Amino acid sequence: MQSNVRDNVLFSSPKDEAERAAVAGTCVRKLGIKFPAMVDGFDNRVEAAYTGWPDRLYLIGRGGRVLYKSKPGPFGFHPGDLEQAIKASSPPN
Repeated sequence: MQSNVRDNVLFSSPKDEAERAAVAGTCVRKLGIKFPAMVDGFDNRVEAAYTGWPDRLYLIGRGGRVLYKSKPGPFGFHPGDLEQAIKASSPPN
């Protein structure tokens, strides 16, 4: 929670989907996240389907197929492995 205070990303729990999306958008901007972010619904169906805890990195392909799933983080995160998966899934230029 200290990092949230330091980074000024403290919010009340959202009351609806619109508030949840607004909070997510603010976090993306304030934290300088440079990749597309998705917002799960209040049912947390995506979190349950993709085992989001503990933290993991995923690469999701077209049609929702999991192309890469890291080991649990933070020690299971290997950005080079994710980079390879991204390159392998990208069509040639």
